[in-house]
Amino acid sequence: MKRAFSCYLDLVRFLAAALVVIDHSVAYRIVSPSVAQWLPQWGREAVVTFFVLSGFVIAHAAQSRQQSLAQYAAARAARLYSVALPALALAFGAACLAQAHLAEPMNDAYQVQKWFLYLPFHALYLGELWRFSETPVWLGAYWSLGYEAWYYAFFGALYFLRGRVRLVSLALILLAMGYKLWLLLPVWYAGVLLWRWQARWPISAGLARAGMLLAPVLLLLYAHWQGEMVLRALAVAYWPWPAWPLGSADRVLGDYLVGLLILLNFYCALHARLSTPDWLVQLGRVLAFYTFPLYLAHSLVISAWTALRPSAQGGSEELPFIVAIVLVTWLFGQVSRPLRSALEHALLALWQALCEAGGGVRSWLGK
Repeated sequence: MKRAFSCYLDLVRFLAAALVVIDHSVAYRIVSPSVAQWLPQWGREAVVTFFVLSGFVIAHAAQSRQQSLAQYAAARAARLYSVALPALALAFGAACLAQAHLAEPMNDAYQVQKWFLYLPFHALYLGELWRFSETPVWLGAYWSLGYEAWYYAFFGALYFLRGRVRLVSLALILLAMGYKLWLLLPVWYAGVLLWRWQARWPISAGLARAGMLLAPVLLLLYAHWQGEMVLRALAVAYWPWPAWPLGSADRVLGDYLVGLLILLNFYCALHARLSTPDWLVQLGRVLAFYTFPLYLAHSLVISAWTALRPSAQGGSEELPFIVAIVLVTWLFGQVSRPLRSALEHALLALWQALCEAGGGVRSWLGK
């Protein structure tokens, strides 16, 4: 992957996370109405951007680094859990402490009371499978991980396995996913196809740069004309199985349209002959590192803020709110850096030990 395009993806990744933060800040009335009216509410579009970008980056990493299935699985699990586990632990711990001092039970009090069930439930990313619609207490943004983790598993089986083992593995993964994840799988897998077909239809640099600008313009028009609301209503109205609610996939039609626009932008960026100074590349890497911590940290801060400081809604505490998000994001980043490396090495060591144990058993049985 060219350095300039990699930097572009880093910046887009962080911008998408910032848009999610802005969207949730407006939705939970953290900012004043006078400020909120000027802020974009593109949280869902940002998540779609994450999905397309994730598929592209995962396909690139699997091919360019010549990973084995074990290396791929360890890297993906370590990436997710290095932030998700500290976020889950802090969210449940803080919610338990808060519930003990609140006069009324929280909305997710049942999860706090049965944390020993819900912590492993969410750690296994089961919250969006089939008819489940559960997000961890104080971590509403966690829902998208319930999609992405299973898409990682799907790609791993598709890319690394062969023959009957691959068919059986894919069937089992798809069966576990359920209909909501099936519906959004094309959005994520479009990023994989973009990686594979990136050089299939070359275009001039000038046309590519024009295409890069066209995508955000069309997104602005889509938002201005409330396209999401229209397509969301259509999806719900024409969904043929009302007993199986769409839940977090109810914007699927809009997700497809936004996904196509993101694909257009990325494909054009690949051919736009971008150039970036060294300082911007370094900045992009730093921002990209903190993107995932920011995505979960802001959700925890918003939920805690609205539960503990309901009088602050309306924009009276915007500055301390921003400071809190920055501090929690930094904390998650500092914890995740060594934890990711430790988890990846531990998982690879465990896999090696299991392989050696399996070889020993086969040798013993063969005697």
